[in-house]
Amino acid sequence: MAVSSLVEEITARIVHRSTESRSRYLARLEAAAASQSVYRQTLPCANQAHAWAAMPGNDKLRLREMQAPNLGIVTAYNDMLSAHQPYADYPEQIKAAARAVGATAQVAGGVPAMCDGVTQGLPGMELSLFSRDVIAMSTAIALSHNVFDAAVCLGICDKIVPGLLMGALQFGHLPAIFVPAGPMGSGISNSEKNKTRQLYAQGKVGQDALLASEEGAYHSAGTCTFYGTANSNQMLMEIMGLHLPGSSFVHPQDPLRHALTVAAAQRAAAITRHGNEYTPVGKLVDEKVIVNGMVGLLATGGSTNHTMHLVAIARAAGIVIDWSDFSALSAVVPLLARVYPNGPADVNQFHEAGGMSYLIRELLAASLLHEDVHTVAGPGLARYAQAAALEGERAVWQDIARESGSDDILRPASRPFSLDGGLRLLQGNLGRSVTKISAVKPEHQIVEAPALVFDDQSELLAAFKEGALEKDFVAVVRFQGPRANGMPELHKLVPALSVLQDKGFKVALVTDGRMSGASGKVPTAIHITPEVVCNGPLGKVRSGDIIRLDAQAGTLNALVAAEEWATREIPVLDGSRNSHGGGRELFAVLRANATSAEDGAISLGLEH
Repeated sequence: MAVSSLVEEITARIVHRSTESRSRYLARLEAAAASQSVYRQTLPCANQAHAWAAMPGNDKLRLREMQAPNLGIVTAYNDMLSAHQPYADYPEQIKAAARAVGATAQVAGGVPAMCDGVTQGLPGMELSLFSRDVIAMSTAIALSHNVFDAAVCLGICDKIVPGLLMGALQFGHLPAIFVPAGPMGSGISNSEKNKTRQLYAQGKVGQDALLASEEGAYHSAGTCTFYGTANSNQMLMEIMGLHLPGSSFVHPQDPLRHALTVAAAQRAAAITRHGNEYTPVGKLVDEKVIVNGMVGLLATGGSTNHTMHLVAIARAAGIVIDWSDFSALSAVVPLLARVYPNGPADVNQFHEAGGMSYLIRELLAASLLHEDVHTVAGPGLARYAQAAALEGERAVWQDIARESGSDDILRPASRPFSLDGGLRLLQGNLGRSVTKISAVKPEHQIVEAPALVFDDQSELLAAFKEGALEKDFVAVVRFQGPRANGMPELHKLVPALSVLQDKGFKVALVTDGRMSGASGKVPTAIHITPEVVCNGPLGKVRSGDIIRLDAQAGTLNALVAAEEWATREIPVLDGSRNSHGGGRELFAVLRANATSAEDGAISLGLEH
């Protein structure tokens, strides 16, 4: 099944650009795979004894015999994240499933898992982006014991899945499978929740009403139901072939959820070198799989955070992509899904309308995905166009309905919501940035207005509360990049800017920081590279300068005379504000070594 000529051309460009780094990565993978048959067999006896000292007798016997696969579970469980709370008993489910096929499983390690929803607007949010790299390192520590034949990764939310995958790719000779836990049930609608937030921002409702609204939206175990970074992660793991087909959005309480977890554990055992379907994750995640991930992100209007995370994942496998690749693909990938904030539906309604299997089938039929890839379910992506179902207590896969369950949520490629993916590269005298316009009305996609410069989101919110923003303006929020303060999300600005836009003012946000995966109807230019602390030209902007953000033309400029622009100095960051408190001092080395947003904001020793 061939892909379109443009997708093929972009893939070939990535392959060419990545030739040297990918070759070095694969050479390391092959060396690791060739150096040992059963990995734990090479350990001295004392090391082996340590590795299974606490295992039950039968498991210990199997490990000692070296004849059966041993799965290493890397878990991001904690019960503060609603999405991860269901993982509490997954290790026991996985161990039982492994034993049923003659294998064993051990919890190799845990990784930190923070909730961006809890830390929004607070100092803890400045640790969030780098928690991805800490998770990658923690995954490497877990797998470093050299006693595992495959990794089973338990993670869902924002930085956690990218971090797990980046870490697993450093053990690319091992198979790796990701096991989701599913979304919580639908609560109050996301649009109703957002309306209450805007009313609160205007002082029209109090904190009691706001808390009641938020608790109505976030009410039980499972992933938040809007299509932010967490659910974009789940889409990516499925379309990249790292989940079992149809497993992303099955509820934690659904009996099918348990059956899929069992099937994932047993599939992990089947794709080790003990069987005939050896599928090392470092070979699975190739250039075609990365392109498939980008296509899925664009076709669903997914999180802008993945313009960094997918870059970092690719780099972890020796593959080099950039924002030009996203932008080129966006021109030909149609928007097939409308899920909040790109529409009123949540991920449960998306799943009911046909979900991932319908989406993948349509993209394959439109020649927009590479079908000839490896997946944890076997060769070829076509099997992901089937839906998971329960047969007795066992997960099975079956064909889906020809038509979407809801034309308002999910459409065929022949009749999309939009002809492009809604993610654009913006370029101009302020640098390079990305914008997501899938939820921005056409009349708001071009904004030309005076700049108001802020050095912190709290300054903008204070000006809003004082009534000083009742006018057309472009908010320039600087010193928000990876090296400045860890690049916290600026999601707290959305209600205030939305209120002003609804009043008829022309508003936009321009920043070297980032927005939540749930950013929506207000036009933004985010992730500006280079960031201000790296002499980025955004630092030259002064309040009153006219800024033109044109998402349709793909341009972002300060309309200042070139002679004056050349003479302007870039201010120096007052680092004392963000260097201490809330654990931030511990992340100083990561901040100091982070690459640019377009290079993945990576603080690790990966090839850049």
